[in-house]
Amino acid sequence: MLRFTEEIMLLLLDDEDGSFARVPDRLVRYALGGGVLMELALEDRIDTDLDKLVLVDNTPLQDSLIDPTLSDIAAATETHDTRYWLERTAARADDIREGSLRRLVEKGILAREEGRFLWVFRSRRYPALDGKAEKEVKLRIMEVLFSDKIPDPRDVVIICLADACGIFERLLASRELARATGRIEQVRKLDLIGQEVTKAIWDIEASLALAVQPHMY
Repeated sequence: MLRFTEEIMLLLLDDEDGSFARVPDRLVRYALGGGVLMELALEDRIDTDLDKLVLVDNTPLQDSLIDPTLSDIAAATETHDTRYWLERTAARADDIREGSLRRLVEKGILAREEGRFLWVFRSRRYPALDGKAEKEVKLRIMEVLFSDKIPDPRDVVIICLADACGIFERLLASRELARATGRIEQVRKLDLIGQEVTKAIWDIEASLALAVQPHMY
């Protein structure tokens, strides 16, 4: 099974030339940080409500992408909200990104060309999470967005993160995005912690916009 952070990198990958979609770095960081938090939630390590994110189980997952954040949460002497942990996890996004790409290479899904930052598919397909089909993450997500198919919980998470971080704006043509907007909104409502992570990302972006605004005059 691929972790959310691995699937986010595949979602950003351009199939044609192995480059990555031009999404602002800070948004990619939020997507990766959110992916880690969502992984912890689905693994029943954390829970969240409108005011706080709480530790449920501090047992390590033996996963270098996820466990550092779990350790941070377990070691905290105060309770914090989702936004706090999103920003803290996003601060280590470089390690999360490189670790995710390295795993995709080790699994034979991607190949890296001679140390350059150019990635290409070695295997264009990998098993879907239900074990019944082989589909790329983009095909899975597009199928959810443009059909009435009931989404897998993990696909709901990817859609929440991609929407919050503006990834769909880079992946879809304007007409496709307009067509998918209602469906994206519908899917986002299916996951409570996904809603909290999305809200945290939007709150951070709103705060950044307010901080920049006075300098525009």
